[in-house]
Amino acid sequence: MSYNFDDYETIIGLEVHAQLKTKSKMYCRCDADYVNAAPNTHVCPVCLGMPGSLPTVNKQAVEYAMMTALALNCHVAEFTKFDRKNYNYPDLVKGYQISQYDLPIGSHGWLTVDTEEGTRKIGINRCHMEEDVGKLTHHGHGSSAYTVIDFNRAGMPLLEIVSEPDMRSPEEARQYLVKLRSILWYTGVSNASMEEGSFRCDANISIRPKGTDKLLTKVEVKNINSFRGVFRALAYEEIRQREMFAAGERIIQETRGWMDGEGKTVSQRSKEEANDYRYFPEPDIPPITPSREWVEEVRAKLPELPDARRDRFMEQYALSSYDSSLLTSTREMADYYEKLVSVLEAPATSKDAANWVIGSVSTILNNETIDIAAFAEKVDVKGLSGLITLVANKTITANTGKEVLDEMYKTGKSAKDIVAEKGLAQISDEGALDQAVADAIAANPQAVADYKAGKTQSARFLVGQVMKLTKGRANANLVMDMITKKLGEL
Repeated sequence: MSYNFDDYETIIGLEVHAQLKTKSKMYCRCDADYVNAAPNTHVCPVCLGMPGSLPTVNKQAVEYAMMTALALNCHVAEFTKFDRKNYNYPDLVKGYQISQYDLPIGSHGWLTVDTEEGTRKIGINRCHMEEDVGKLTHHGHGSSAYTVIDFNRAGMPLLEIVSEPDMRSPEEARQYLVKLRSILWYTGVSNASMEEGSFRCDANISIRPKGTDKLLTKVEVKNINSFRGVFRALAYEEIRQREMFAAGERIIQETRGWMDGEGKTVSQRSKEEANDYRYFPEPDIPPITPSREWVEEVRAKLPELPDARRDRFMEQYALSSYDSSLLTSTREMADYYEKLVSVLEAPATSKDAANWVIGSVSTILNNETIDIAAFAEKVDVKGLSGLITLVANKTITANTGKEVLDEMYKTGKSAKDIVAEKGLAQISDEGALDQAVADAIAANPQAVADYKAGKTQSARFLVGQVMKLTKGRANANLVMDMITKKLGEL
């Protein structure tokens, strides 16, 4: 049965688990730096759930949870407690997870996302603390298949951030995750890496005919490991549900897994309700009652957050919203840019600096799969400032500058030394360019004829030919003047 996609509205809510960057686990003193450790070496009776062991709360994790809640405009509870979430699964050694149920640490917050229609506010229902579980690794196939469990991750502090069902498209969901990760990076509470598993997302999605307010059956989508995966999984699921609804088929409440390689979701199990987990208060951990003084101490530690820094960049450095958003996507990138601007020399400008960081520097980051901190070890802000100044004062061309930057990253040499060693300085002497201009005109009679026929853009083509002959070193503006003058004499 055919249907009109726009007759339906998509309703999306996201549940994000962010692993907190503490030195020890949530309820014990085990070292939290377990990533490269041998299996089951960062464990103790508490995180293994041994009889008689008693948990104690990691104060740093509580402060990180409060800081995140404040950054997300949440109310920080004056009374919060822990609860046992009971379920059986091999990676949950105790048979229950210490989490929070009805009295979370943070609630009723929001963040904003930028859409084609403008800025939209996405509600945050709650932020609550809990512990991570072990990791299952599957091996072999068929009758020889087996699974091993590593409990190094068990007991790691997690913050679950649950949005309201306020997102209306897969792109809004992707933007929400990007913004949330950026806030976690800025506050320093989490590495927030999907690739490393310290930032995990489950999505709830349903549809309804436009003009109605009733929420229809929702489906939870798990096993999403990238921002692109979130977009693709939700885009697939909204089409699947629309087609089922239009055909009169029943959409069941279930958990579906995203199969990235196949580009589709598959059914995993029926969705549990909260009462299936038999929540009850954790008897071994007393409630926490954050004083207003403590909350304000944590608030004072908040850095300038991404939106505020973006707005300041627009005003202070006269940058566009787009450029400012890119430069403030991470705290480290924004710090690098501001340090770069502070050491710039005239005639270079803050806009020049932004263009280089967003353009050529980011190209290197992507090609080398590194972050700005790793780049800065090779090219510090003084080094990049020197290069930008050489381009700004027309000692070298912008294209040559890109080649110089690549060499700076590879060798650690200064821009000035590379330009001198390779003879890359821009040619701005008419006498030195006469022959190249004459050769370009002689080799391209059709361009000359086109120019004389009124197609002035042909002059730009000839400038490009001179640039090729001089390996990009010619002063393009000077070459344009010389070419138009010679063509006028023909």
